[in-house]
Amino acid sequence: MKIAVLISGGVDSAVAVHRLLEQGHDLHLFYIRIGLDNGEGDCSAEEDIEMCSFIAHRYGLPFDVVSLHQEYWDNVMDYALRTVREGLTPNPDIMCNKMIKFGFFEQRWGHEFDKTATGHYATTHEIDGLVYLGTGVDKVKDQTDFLCRISYPQLSHLMFPIGDLPKARVRKIAVETQLPNAFRKDSQGICFLGKINYNDFIRRHLGEKPGPIIELETGRKLGEHRGFWFHTIGQRKGLGLSGGPWYVVKKNVHDNVIYVSQGYDTEKQYGKLLHLDEMHWITRDPWPKNCEGVEIMFKNRHSPDFLPARLSRIEGREYVIESEVPVQGIAPGQFGVIYDRDAKLCYGSGVITGRNVNI
Repeated sequence: MKIAVLISGGVDSAVAVHRLLEQGHDLHLFYIRIGLDNGEGDCSAEEDIEMCSFIAHRYGLPFDVVSLHQEYWDNVMDYALRTVREGLTPNPDIMCNKMIKFGFFEQRWGHEFDKTATGHYATTHEIDGLVYLGTGVDKVKDQTDFLCRISYPQLSHLMFPIGDLPKARVRKIAVETQLPNAFRKDSQGICFLGKINYNDFIRRHLGEKPGPIIELETGRKLGEHRGFWFHTIGQRKGLGLSGGPWYVVKKNVHDNVIYVSQGYDTEKQYGKLLHLDEMHWITRDPWPKNCEGVEIMFKNRHSPDFLPARLSRIEGREYVIESEVPVQGIAPGQFGVIYDRDAKLCYGSGVITGRNVNI
């Protein structure tokens, strides 16, 4: 098959290239340049591009750098800033996959190939003639939560060549084949920020708006914050308070107040109900006729943990997840990602609403 491979300069996509070549496919490598790229270091891509060039040269493959900078700003950056300004917690990586990697890239370049491949830790499964998104074999590295908003046509055109491998095996292949990035560290940042600090990015675009930090239980003022948009529900670090640990448990956006609660096990940072809106099923609705207390697994943030719960449809597109275990830091704006009870298939996701936490 003729396959477009999205590579990042990291070891995962490099091993994906190696495996696809072993299988005899015809590959064309692409690097998507996104982010600010304004000379201020927001998204320093040169090192990544150089590494991608090494990989392409190593295997004698065509390689192109394609720019989707404006599309990224208009769709991902704008979404992230708008969500933060509303007091919610965005997930730009999810939107990047949906809108950029498998949206604009597919429309302009990927559609010319039989498939598009990436180094995501995910799998696909064909069931009754339909393609489903499956979790990676390595549950710690599983990245299906970042793919939970893609469409069925997007999924049907995708391949995940390393999804059936644990991370340790991927590293071993890279070492055995002497790939130049075999020991390169995994990226830990948000996709659009590169090496800059998240708070610096928010400050640049939204400024500062000082307000009080209040202890929820007593109403006592403990200090000041620089703007509610710097903080998210469940946050512990970066509050600048002594005598902690302190957790953000509530935000009053209208009055610019952050409420915190003290202690590692404070009940105020936990909940069991997650209300979801804007539900999106990737392949199809698994429970079109009766979704009342069906057993599922779910994630409410990128984590190796799949949590057991029951899912019910309340009305229209509104659903509620009732977790069997306390959930820390339920943040409106984030996504509740829905899996089958065996955590093998990712069905889709909904946006966590403010009904869960008073913001």
